[in-house]
Amino acid sequence: MSLAKPILLVGAGALGSSMLKGFRIKGHVKPSDLMILDLKPGEEALAYAADGAELNPLPDAWHKAKTIILAVKPQGWHAVAQILNGNMDRDAVFVSVMAGVTTAQLSQAFVGHPVARVMPTTGVATGKGVASLYAGTPEAMEAARGLFAPMAQTVELASEDQVNSATAVSGSGPAYVYAFVRALEKAGKANGLSSSHARDLARGTLISAARLLDETGEEPDALIAKVASPGGTTEAALNVLCAPGAGLDELILASVDAAHKRSKELG
Repeated sequence: MSLAKPILLVGAGALGSSMLKGFRIKGHVKPSDLMILDLKPGEEALAYAADGAELNPLPDAWHKAKTIILAVKPQGWHAVAQILNGNMDRDAVFVSVMAGVTTAQLSQAFVGHPVARVMPTTGVATGKGVASLYAGTPEAMEAARGLFAPMAQTVELASEDQVNSATAVSGSGPAYVYAFVRALEKAGKANGLSSSHARDLARGTLISAARLLDETGEEPDALIAKVASPGGTTEAALNVLCAPGAGLDELILASVDAAHKRSKELG
């Protein structure tokens, strides 16, 4: 995979900072490869600047960038486009991680530039994230791969219509998992565990279960069967959690549908 450098990262908030952490862990984007634009740079952006990245360079330096990552809030991207236009190398490739903003919108704003959309999880900060990629040109897809394949399990989508679905499932998905752990901790305390024990057991259970799912490659139903003995405690819990018509499946479907709708609205 080739990745054209230098790279201009526009926006170093939660997701931008997660990407910076992943770059550092995997080493495929070094501080000397980066220019960072952010009016309120956080700890990670400042650390990169201390190691040689250009932090908030003047517009006459932006034309050096061969790959431009758009990591600002979707509501503010039009203002960013106005600032960037006229200061970009004509061959620069744009990679957007903004929810809801389509490649058609981006191509209209950045005429003549290849554009890719990526929906990564904040898990890229550990070098083991997940990222959905969509691009209208081979150059843009290559840029997206070069940025994210080293630090994420990537899925290349055949249609841009699928990006909103990917956003609802994996882009927002980590928060669903954290909400489940929070609920499990609360339930543990309600059933007599101390706060620290409920915390350690709930979080440790999630981590060990996820590791088993990853390492074995088995289907969730097969792993459930290994835990849930007929007539046992787990089966009793699952009868409540997965009750037909009013259980986890329906709740998650409604949640993903809501995120999918909002992703479309943000465009």
